[in-house]
Amino acid sequence: MYDPSCIELSRSALSSNLAFLRKQIGPNVILSAVVKGNAYGHGIECLAVLLEECGVQHFSVFSATEAHEARQHLKHGSELMIMGHVEGQAIEWSIANDISYYVFDLERLRESLAVSRRLQKPARVHLEVETGLNRTGLQKESFTQALEIIKENQQHLHLVGVCTHYAGAESVANYKRIQDQIVVYKDRCEKLQASGLNTVLRHTASSAAALIYPETRMDMVRIGIALYGYWPSKETEMQFLINNGGINHRRYVDPLKRVMRWRSSVMSLKDVDPGEFIGYGTAFLTTRRMRIASVPVGYCHGFSRALSNLGRLLIRGKRVSIVGIVNMSMLLVNVSEVKDVELGDEVVLIGRQKRAQISVSSFSDLSNLLNYEALVRLPSEISREVVE
Repeated sequence: MYDPSCIELSRSALSSNLAFLRKQIGPNVILSAVVKGNAYGHGIECLAVLLEECGVQHFSVFSATEAHEARQHLKHGSELMIMGHVEGQAIEWSIANDISYYVFDLERLRESLAVSRRLQKPARVHLEVETGLNRTGLQKESFTQALEIIKENQQHLHLVGVCTHYAGAESVANYKRIQDQIVVYKDRCEKLQASGLNTVLRHTASSAAALIYPETRMDMVRIGIALYGYWPSKETEMQFLINNGGINHRRYVDPLKRVMRWRSSVMSLKDVDPGEFIGYGTAFLTTRRMRIASVPVGYCHGFSRALSNLGRLLIRGKRVSIVGIVNMSMLLVNVSEVKDVELGDEVVLIGRQKRAQISVSSFSDLSNLLNYEALVRLPSEISREVVE
């Protein structure tokens, strides 16, 4: 209750996004909610509960640590899938708790087999295949070997899925590369079918691919950024609209609703004479008498220092400019043109206030951060609350 800022999470926006996404992918495709990075900065504690209330039953995380945290907030029955780091004791924990995870090299597969034998409980694995991203994934020969190992040890290794990840589906510049990846993935699926281990989930699509490459939806999609109300890129949004009959600019309403709203309040007010520097150093010099408001948010709260003298906030429905350097725990704004600003007035850093809006894209463009990066920088220490 004494926090300097708060992140509001809209239940109705999340529900609307899920309805839109489910309509796109169809009724027979599993939607896995990607909640890595503290649910893209939204807060996994609140989001996990909200997502389950909205009917989501499959969740994707990056590490066993994230899986452990998510599990604390999910009800029994929801599936958890680890897409990245799981080594040593984390493999044992994952197997013991029926959590599936990616296997992208033979070493992890063999370690999983050894742990499974010791626990007398099958490891639930997804084979990640290399199709062209050249990050993690089994090469062609290793994939064949992995299938042989699983086929010989089915009592210990339960093959849940075969997956890959596309190399930038959010940009049309990568179109040829994505198409080549799809061809490679289909080849691996043919080998999977020939092995007799073909009753598995095929999943390749994240938000961008799921929205603009229908052929990538398959059995399951892994939806992250779109779930929270953001297009992976402007290109993705435009391509989606083109694929769906174009756009009437006068009537267009973004189908994705922003789940997050970040707010704080005016902490102090000060009138400063012309010819004075504001804040640290000489970054901003007043040229006239100005009314300056301080806001108790800084770069320790995930508000980029790169927004010094650049960023915009909302107070009383009006855009106000940041003046001077963003401090560790505070920033200053010029409220000279806003009538009757008072101590305690609401300040919106991301989201709507009256008719005005500060978007994450505008927030991130000025600081040269991706939407994704700007969001995940918001620390878990900021309080979250659910609103309708």
